[in-house]
Amino acid sequence: MKIAVIGLGLIGGSIVKGFKKYTDYDILGYDKNDKVLKKALSEGSIDGVFEGDFDECDIVVLGLYPEAAVNYVREYADKIGKNVIITDCGGVKEKVCGGIYPIAMEHGFTFIGMHPMAGLEKFGYDNSIPDLFDGASLILTPYEETAKEKVQLLADTMCRIGFGRVQMSTPSEHDKIIAYTSQLAHVVSGAYIKSPTAMRHAGFSAGSFRDMTRVAHLNETMWTELFMDNPKHLADEIDTLIERLKEYSDALKKGDKAAMFEILKDGREKKDLADRL
Repeated sequence: MKIAVIGLGLIGGSIVKGFKKYTDYDILGYDKNDKVLKKALSEGSIDGVFEGDFDECDIVVLGLYPEAAVNYVREYADKIGKNVIITDCGGVKEKVCGGIYPIAMEHGFTFIGMHPMAGLEKFGYDNSIPDLFDGASLILTPYEETAKEKVQLLADTMCRIGFGRVQMSTPSEHDKIIAYTSQLAHVVSGAYIKSPTAMRHAGFSAGSFRDMTRVAHLNETMWTELFMDNPKHLADEIDTLIERLKEYSDALKKGDKAAMFEILKDGREKKDLADRL
């Protein structure tokens, strides 16, 4: 098995490191940052530099931002053979799949959207680790026309580096749910840390503060693109969150202890239900 990874940031870097740790696959890599590429080679995270020989690879993983992933495939589409599987790691799927799938259909190669549900509050190759995906969920968004054996091959291959669950979805369903499970969390964390009180937290904070603020430390370039590629779903989640928060504020302003009790009880019960999914 020969795999190429284009873009050696946190996710791409962790993918190559994972494959080198847990498999005997031949791993190629490419990054536009020459220092990153040289470091990956010197550390043995990759066996060589990917130079556009798509026909030599079984799977090519695009560890690029959504727009860059689409542009990359568009640029090299004529060189991609019919036997290779092209996949991506983007956090939105309608933009990526909608851009790449028609190109794949036109040129006869297989494209399967992919979203590794793992990450850190840090980014870049220097923070990539081989065990990032241990027990994590992997979302795949194949189209109905995609050969099932190709989907299974990609799923089985990625599970070699630790993924504990493979979830099938459509690009549309993915973006709607991910707006809540991932993107909204980053919005809330960033808004929460902007309180003036945050600058006085030393000595007054513990686990709750750390948990709420962890993902405010983000890559604003990447997350701006992800948010703007999923505007309706994310805006809807923000608006409904504001409505729910107002219930807490209203109960406090009215001194309504019974209402607050019910609001808190409802939240606890919904958390219990969600944990059993």
